[in-house]
Amino acid sequence: MADIIKSTIYKYIIILQPESIGVTASISTVFSNMLSVVQVVVVVIAFESIKPSAVDSVTPMQESQNEASLDSRDETQNTGFSQAKSIMESSEKHKEDLRLLGMKIKQHEESIKLLKIQKNKLHDSILDMQVNLGKYHSSNVPKIENKDQTHLQSEEETTEQILLHERSAAGILYELRTHHESQASHLTLLKDILGAVATLGKVDDENLSRLLSEYVGVQTMLALVCKTYECIKDLETYNYDSCIDKTSGLHGLGASIGRSLDGRFLVISLESLRPYSGDFIADDPQRRLDLLKPRLPNGECPPGFLGFAVNMIHVDSSNLFNVTATGNGLRETLFFNLFSRLQVYRTRGEMVLALPFISEGAVSLDGGIIRCPGVFSLGSREEVDVIFLKTSATLEMSQKHTEAEKKIKEMRCEKEKLEEDMKRALALLKDAKSNFEIKKQDFVKFLALSSSYATQHQLQAARDRLNPR
Repeated sequence: MADIIKSTIYKYIIILQPESIGVTASISTVFSNMLSVVQVVVVVIAFESIKPSAVDSVTPMQESQNEASLDSRDETQNTGFSQAKSIMESSEKHKEDLRLLGMKIKQHEESIKLLKIQKNKLHDSILDMQVNLGKYHSSNVPKIENKDQTHLQSEEETTEQILLHERSAAGILYELRTHHESQASHLTLLKDILGAVATLGKVDDENLSRLLSEYVGVQTMLALVCKTYECIKDLETYNYDSCIDKTSGLHGLGASIGRSLDGRFLVISLESLRPYSGDFIADDPQRRLDLLKPRLPNGECPPGFLGFAVNMIHVDSSNLFNVTATGNGLRETLFFNLFSRLQVYRTRGEMVLALPFISEGAVSLDGGIIRCPGVFSLGSREEVDVIFLKTSATLEMSQKHTEAEKKIKEMRCEKEKLEEDMKRALALLKDAKSNFEIKKQDFVKFLALSSSYATQHQLQAARDRLNPR
């Protein structure tokens, strides 16, 4: 019986080790296991207290001795039951103390989890509002300036830059619109052309505008954007031997104004693109895409993450809806296909640290470019002369920006308060776990002492049976 007690105690001492159980997940199981140990001890004590000695026959002298022995055994039995009751009461107290500490640990863990969720939501909201404001720079990030272009381009300036590409499709289109407006207004093949990519999006920050323009490349910035595929078919036709008919389409128009179209050129059909099919950010007048942000294991975004490039492009209200027959706007069609889930980071170092969380490329404000996972653009930055337009500031926009900046400041204060609350909750959790560990060790010692007492009681009972009074 002593061996059974020792093996049972040893078994549950192992179960109580921190690496063997989750504190909150298995507390009820551990309690039942620990209680079974106590029950074994109590049963042994009670059993040994009442276990009779084996007697085959009784003589008159032995009968007198037995009466004295019975009195002694009754006293021993009462003592055994009293001690068993004391052990059970002590075990129940230990069990209740551990249960209460376990509940405290669980409450602190749930509180920390809730605070993390609230903090991450605030962080996301701040990021989204910064994207809306076009505030991407940090004081420690060097701005890279072009010696010839030190400001964002207006629509007129962008048109001038496009016109310098005389033998491009965009150059011919804007030559017709600028200097041959009456002729262009009667050309049906031009009516479904929205314009060049560079003229359809706006960016508040010059450095970011140049970076995104470099990422897509000059050829794409000069690409013509058409609503339908029929428009593309009208821009270029072919003769019987599959050669380009230079007298029709855009080629013919170029020749009519003294500009021949050289080489290949890109044309994008919006109705042929696969649009973004997810949700949009709620209550956002710019209909920015609600893309899943990269997350560290702790639920936070990687340091330096500023947002997605597709959401940093400002789209005119006329192009937010119903640009295509299916009701889609430019953001979920054109710009989503150009940038997809391209991430924007503050610095190259932060971008590199976030590599495991970059699924479709990234750029950094100091010039780093990752085309796609495993493909890096190295070397000096390429100066792009055709960049996205600058947004036109209005009094209404200025007021909205002021309100948004005030809101961001308030949210940052709230985020700091949540971080302080988290620190306090973590300290309380640490304290509760420490108390649980102390109480657990006390119970292990109690089990060991109970086992030792039960063994001694068993040996004493055996001696009493061998040497009756």
